[in-house]
Amino acid sequence: LKHKEFEKEAQMFGIRHLQAFLLFLGLIVAYSLRVDMSVAIVAMTNQTSTGVDFPEYKWDSETRSTVLSSFFWGYVVTQIPAGQLAQRFGAKILLTGSLFVASLFTILTPLAADLGGAELTCGSRVIQGLAQGFIFPSIHTLLSSWTPMEERGRLATYVYAGSQVGTIITMSLSGKMSSTIGWPSIFYLFGGIGIGWAVLWFFFGADHPRSAKFISKAEKDYIETNLGSIQSTDNKRSTPWAAIFTSLPMWALILAHCGQNWGFWTLLTEMPSYMNDVLGFDIGSNGLLSALPYLVMWLTSFLFSWVSDILNSRQLISLATSRKLFNSIAHWIPGVTLIALAFSSKEDTTLPVVLLTIAVGVNSGTYLGFQLNHIDLSPNYAGTLMGITNCAANIMSIIGPLLVDSFVLMTTVLSYWAACKYISLCCFFLEFFGRLYQILPLRVYRKHDRSLQGPISWIKQQVTSP
Repeated sequence: LKHKEFEKEAQMFGIRHLQAFLLFLGLIVAYSLRVDMSVAIVAMTNQTSTGVDFPEYKWDSETRSTVLSSFFWGYVVTQIPAGQLAQRFGAKILLTGSLFVASLFTILTPLAADLGGAELTCGSRVIQGLAQGFIFPSIHTLLSSWTPMEERGRLATYVYAGSQVGTIITMSLSGKMSSTIGWPSIFYLFGGIGIGWAVLWFFFGADHPRSAKFISKAEKDYIETNLGSIQSTDNKRSTPWAAIFTSLPMWALILAHCGQNWGFWTLLTEMPSYMNDVLGFDIGSNGLLSALPYLVMWLTSFLFSWVSDILNSRQLISLATSRKLFNSIAHWIPGVTLIALAFSSKEDTTLPVVLLTIAVGVNSGTYLGFQLNHIDLSPNYAGTLMGITNCAANIMSIIGPLLVDSFVLMTTVLSYWAACKYISLCCFFLEFFGRLYQILPLRVYRKHDRSLQGPISWIKQQVTSP
C-alpha cells in the first residue's frame, strides 16, 4: 500500500517541484548577473559599435580581461565556507542574501565605472563574486534534501538549466539594449530582477521538506523515504575533512570540475569578444549569436535528461556508468569541435558559429555527470563537497580570461584565438582522466551513512567495472 502511495505521489506536482522551479529562476538571475559584463564591456569600450551616446572607457585588452576575471576573485573565496554555513544555518537564508547583495552591486556597476574606472568596477565585480560564491553550495544542499533518488537527475537538470536560460536571455537582450537604450540599462534591469527574486525566495523557499509551509504529509514522507541515504538533522555535525581529502572519488571530482570550468568559462566570457574582434559581428548580432550555443545547451539538457531516465528506470546501465557516459559526451564532443574551430577561417563566419554551438550545446551532459556526483557521494555534505570542487574549478575561471589576453596580442588574428581554443580543448580532455575515476560508492554510503569512506577493495572494483 505504501509503495502504491509513493508511486502516486511521484506522478503528482508537489512542493518539491515548486522549490525546483524557484531555484531554476534563481539560476537564471545568477547567470544574468555573471554574464551581463561579457556583452556590456564591448559597448563600454567601443561606443561606435552601439551608436548610442553613453560613457566610453579606453580600456585595453588586458584591462578588459582583468574586469572579466575579477568576478571570480571573490567567487572562489566563499565556496568552502558557503558549504559549511549552509550546513550550519540553512541554505535558504544564504541563497536569499547572496542574490540580494549580488543584484544590488550589479545595479551600482555603472556608478562604479563612472567614479572609479576599471579599478572600482573590478571592486564591484569582486563583491558580486563573493556573494555568488554561496549559490552552488546552497543549491546542492537544497537538492540533497528535496530530490528523491528516482527524480534527482531530472529535477537537477531542470534547476541547472536555469544557468543556460539566464545566459540566453542576457546575451540576447544585452546586445540590443546596448545599441538602443545604452549599456547601463543592462545592469539596472538584471539587478532589479535579482532583488525581486530574493524577495520571492524568502517567502516561498524552504531548507527541507519538514520546514516547508504547504507540503502534504504524503509528499514529505515520499521525499524523505527516497533520498537514498539517511539525512542528518544535526546542523552542528563535524565535517570529515581527512576522509574528504584522502578520497580518490573526491579528487577525481575536483579534476573533472576544473577541466569543465576552464573550457566553459573561457568560451562564455570571451565569446562576445571573439564574435566582435575576429568574426566582425556588430553588437546587436553579437549578443544573439553568442546566446545561440546556450539555447542549444538548454534544449539538449532536456534530451539528455529524458535519455537518462530511460536508461536508469529500465536499469539498462548502472548509475555509475550513466554518470560517466553523459560526462564523456559533454566533454569529448566539445574537444573535437574545438580542434575544428582552431582550423576554421575567419572569412567563413558560419562554420565557427556552428562549431561553437555544438561545443557548448552538448556540454549540458555535465548536469547528469559530475555535477550530481557530490550528492551521490555524500548527501549530508553535498554543499561542502560542491564548495571544495567549485573553489578549485573557479581558479580556472580566473586564469582562463587572463591567459586569453596573453595570447591575443593581436585580437583580429585568428591564430592567436586558435591557441586559446587549443588550451580549452586540452582542459576538456584533461577532464576525461578525472572521469575515469569518478566512482559512485552509493552502497557504502547508504548502508553506513559515512561520507567519503569505504573499503579500498570495493573502490578498486568500481574503478575497473564498466
